[in-house]
Amino acid sequence: MKLVRFGGGRIGVLEDRLIHDATISIGLEPEAWPPVGMVQLIKDFNAVRPKLEGLTKSLGVPLEQTTLETPILWPNKVIAYPVNYVEHGQERNVTLRADRDGFFLKASSSLSGPQDPIMLPDLPGREIHHECELAIVIGRTARHVSTAEALDFVFGYSCLIDVTVRGKEDRVMRKSYDSFCPIGPALVTADEVGDPSALDLKLWVNDELRQHGNTRDLILDVANMISMASSVATLYPGDIIASGTPAGVGPIRSGDRITIEIERVGRMTLSVEQGVGGDNLAIRKDATR
Repeated sequence: MKLVRFGGGRIGVLEDRLIHDATISIGLEPEAWPPVGMVQLIKDFNAVRPKLEGLTKSLGVPLEQTTLETPILWPNKVIAYPVNYVEHGQERNVTLRADRDGFFLKASSSLSGPQDPIMLPDLPGREIHHECELAIVIGRTARHVSTAEALDFVFGYSCLIDVTVRGKEDRVMRKSYDSFCPIGPALVTADEVGDPSALDLKLWVNDELRQHGNTRDLILDVANMISMASSVATLYPGDIIASGTPAGVGPIRSGDRITIEIERVGRMTLSVEQGVGGDNLAIRKDATR
């Protein structure tokens, strides 16, 4: 099943490029604050699944007639793994590795949707890079989960671009600007994706293929990422784990068009625009490092 958020926080089922609105049937209030509708749906999915499946028999809204939003807006946390592909570590010339150095957190406010632009902070002299990643979405509360049982805690998957300001400051700040974590176009349930151990990932910038990897080459596979994270922090429904990126990362600039595609998960294209602000005491506009 492909689940989407659209039209100001409404939730629907996407099938054959038609969105079947589930908002009323699942008792969602789109304007409620905080906007945890998708997180609640994930928690209650087994109970509401029959209602969602029945929606596809009704008329839907053509995908082209609405605007898709980030599938999850208010997770408890976004966990990310650095250097989870050997070749990415080599291209960055770092000794950092996911299996040795663990994970970090990325601000959930950096989440954006498949039709939102990536807004670049005004940081002359700094490169801002794309990173093509698989988003793993947790389906139920997990703590001290073994690798053997870890995949049972996955609700679904989505495409994710981890946008990064290059520099020496703490990576959490450099990766947490608003719009620096676009995900989408849909949240695809785990049963539809199947085995996540050999998924192709690709990313293009202006039709130039920049990244092409496969989850078979992950240093920490999906099960190990979940197990490691749950050994430290309780994982909750809707939590997002970013897999780490394959080699081929590179700069993006205002006017670029970025397309990410992950086998059996989806494809989305985003624009890049120049924003304002973003400078601070740690990241100086005249920094040359």
